[in-house]
Amino acid sequence: MPKITLEISEELSQQIAQIGIDTLPELLALSLQQSPIPTQTYQYILNFLASNPTPQQIAEFKPTPEMQDRLRTLLINSKSGKLTPRELQELDEYERIEHLIVMIKAGNLSCLSSSL
Repeated sequence: MPKITLEISEELSQQIAQIGIDTLPELLALSLQQSPIPTQTYQYILNFLASNPTPQQIAEFKPTPEMQDRLRTLLINSKSGKLTPRELQELDEYERIEHLIVMIKAGNLSCLSSSL
């Protein structure tokens, strides 16, 4: 296993000592795992859900124009076989989010149809 030597501040050294040096590899691995989708995307969805939307608002919910543009670019690159591994992760995450939104909308369709 490779060994890495780092120079760190005294403050960081104390923080590591508090949590235990044995956890450092796990913490480093977690810090390198970043979401393939910008935080703003998740924030947009969470803000919408936290606003206690009506069934009508849920049915009308859609991605921002920027999200739509990015998804369109990813789909075009996917069809042409030009997706990088990172872009493939991003596209997969958008698909998971879409599935979640569809499930949320499906759960509210009965409320929406009864109010019409």
